[in-house]
Amino acid sequence: MPRFFTNEIDENHIIITGDDARHIGYSLRMKRGEEITVCCCGTDYICSIADITADEVYLSLIRKEICAAEPNIDVTLFQAVPKLDKLEYIIQKSVELGVSRIVPVLTRRCVSRPSEKDFAKKLPRLNKISAQASKQSGRGIIPEVTPVVSYQKSLDMMNKLDRTLILYEEQGGKSFGEIDFSGIKTVGLVIGSEGGFDREEVSAASQNGAQQIWLGKRILRCETAPITALSILMFLTNNM
Repeated sequence: MPRFFTNEIDENHIIITGDDARHIGYSLRMKRGEEITVCCCGTDYICSIADITADEVYLSLIRKEICAAEPNIDVTLFQAVPKLDKLEYIIQKSVELGVSRIVPVLTRRCVSRPSEKDFAKKLPRLNKISAQASKQSGRGIIPEVTPVVSYQKSLDMMNKLDRTLILYEEQGGKSFGEIDFSGIKTVGLVIGSEGGFDREEVSAASQNGAQQIWLGKRILRCETAPITALSILMFLTNNM
């Protein structure tokens, strides 16, 4: 069933407009009586098409339900900025796996070092990738890709979370199986770029309350590490 997203919804007057409406009418060639799902803030609204015009689709609500694809844990991925093609891949796959937010971070060893202004130009495309991945995987939300932040700013953001895990393969750390996720609702997962983290950055994160973790003795590529870590995290929290 086709899925569309909105930030707010009036259950008695559900209308899809603009590009989504044209997609329904012209690309999908949907007709009156056919069903679509409108997603808002983690809730799925199952609707039937009541009427279609050139730029608007009028819907009748059939039922609503909590999106079964949404995990019960809120995960923020703090991803040190890699090259653009790798970041696009990380966004796509992490959204499929259930991440709630992606925060690109400039660390000391980042090979790619875009300015805030240059990165802002890329944000619409990156958030479009997130939206497409959300539709494909049946998510109930579109995870936000935020503007790029400094490492210090990311540490401040981590302070607001229940638990933060930083992946540092050079010195090892706890395995995921040793982490207690009981009662944890918000988790930050901190992953390095192609060059990883330096020791001072890991030390700063540890002093900030982050726990150091690792994924074994094999060195993973920067685009493999977040996907692997998210998969394990979702499994251990019964979200896979």
